Amino acid sequence: MPEGRFVSFEGIEGCGKTTQIELLSDYLKSRSMPHTITREPGGTAVGEGIRRILLHSETIHLTAASELLLFYASRSQNIAEKIRPALERGEMVVCDRFYHASMAYQGYGRGIPLDFIEKVTDLVCDQYRPELTILLDIEPAVGLARARARNHQRVEDEGRFEAENVEFYTKIRNGYLAIARRDSRIKIIAADRSRQEVHRDILLAMEI
Repeated sequence: MPEGRFVSFEGIEGCGKTTQIELLSDYLKSRSMPHTITREPGGTAVGEGIRRILLHSETIHLTAASELLLFYASRSQNIAEKIRPALERGEMVVCDRFYHASMAYQGYGRGIPLDFIEKVTDLVCDQYRPELTILLDIEPAVGLARARARNHQRVEDEGRFEAENVEFYTKIRNGYLAIARRDSRIKIIAADRSRQEVHRDILLAMEI
């Protein structure tokens, strides 16, 4: 792995990832720490095109396998165009979701076998794995209510996943927690508090 640090943020819809990544970026800027922010799906021109397909509320009848492979297509481009170059420059990379999201959403949520997802991860991600993953944990009903309110304020339509029910997000949350129990690199942070309290705990977890 190149010299830079690689940190990912995970959690169900409405957990506050975007807000916390913005606060972290402001903190890093204030200390003149070079960093690159990216997201999945997205981060590159190809990835943003895939994002529009995956998240648009009118994208219906997308199979679980198609969904999974589209996420990994975006991830492959993100590694090649954003993550790897930034790490090689010695920067910190902060990614809004990475492969743990596929395990939680398409694995625990959609029912795709985890061993298959792990094989695709090995193929696409190779050595590029976060050294730290911040898992923002929140009750599904609370997160989903936040996400639906947020989506009404967006210019672009990204409401496809917000249309899922609480039961779906309960599977995903439980999946994330199960993954975290097996991986010491994942730090669980309660997200149902003030943004400053959450931000403080993220900095502590990152030891910066």
